[in-house]
Amino acid sequence: MSDDKINILYVDDELNNLVSFKAVFRTKYNILTATSGEEAKKKLRANPVNIIITDQRMPQMTGVEFLESILDEFPDPVRILLTGYTDMSAVVDAINKGKIYHYLTKPWNEEELDSIIIEAYEVYEERMAEKELNSKLTLSNEQLEFLLRQKLLS
Repeated sequence: MSDDKINILYVDDELNNLVSFKAVFRTKYNILTATSGEEAKKKLRANPVNIIITDQRMPQMTGVEFLESILDEFPDPVRILLTGYTDMSAVVDAINKGKIYHYLTKPWNEEELDSIIIEAYEVYEERMAEKELNSKLTLSNEQLEFLLRQKLLS
């Protein structure tokens, strides 16, 4: 995958949706697709992903169940949930359990989805910058504690 494009994993059990998504966005983004949550987990383990877009209604596991199942192993990608149904309990679960950034109904609008992807990537970059700053701060604190202990011992 090229480092200059946003890496997106799109999960949907309907092959036609995956094909149309890839056809529309393949020149702008690096697109990975999966037809199930299990296949998506394999792709996540093998590839860097910035944004995950998943359908809610899939046979083996719902989109929310998939997103919830990967939180510990893959906390960083920004999550977007797509569904053909306006199911309020799915929306609530997605927000509370799957930690989604945005919820969209199908059929998606190309311009709207593109805009949401760009916004989601900005959120991703902010989170990564914050994570890096926290890591540097932790290291600085550890170094200061070490110097303080050295000073107290001398």
